[in-house]
Amino acid sequence: MRADVVPAPGKSRRFQLTRDTARPEGGGRAAPGDAPAPARQWPLLAVMGVTGVGLLLVACDVFRVGTLIVGVAMLGGAVLRWALPSVGMLAVRSRFTDIVTYGVLGFAIVLLTLMAQPHAWLKIPVLEDLLHFGV
Repeated sequence: MRADVVPAPGKSRRFQLTRDTARPEGGGRAAPGDAPAPARQWPLLAVMGVTGVGLLLVACDVFRVGTLIVGVAMLGGAVLRWALPSVGMLAVRSRFTDIVTYGVLGFAIVLLTLMAQPHAWLKIPVLEDLLHFGV
């Protein structure tokens, strides 16, 4: 509590409602305000659309390709968050945190997809030993 702010007598500063919250850095519109809503949120819609295509492929029993597309969508979200000054609702936290979160999750999904059994496309002995030890 700042020294120059004194609560009124009988009033507690506990449980005050927040009147406003700051947008994350880059959380502004990705297109001008007079553009339709989908155009203003195109980065989020692009990531969600690619993810939806990947999940549809997984549902159609094309597991490896569908999951790989989901991982690439997450990596694409990290690239969009890094490259564009305003990404709309794709900005959830600070730019650094969003890039790291999207990037690490996307990389992990792609890596695990490439190592999925049977007939793995990528074989990393250390990670295979770790996976078999964990399971």
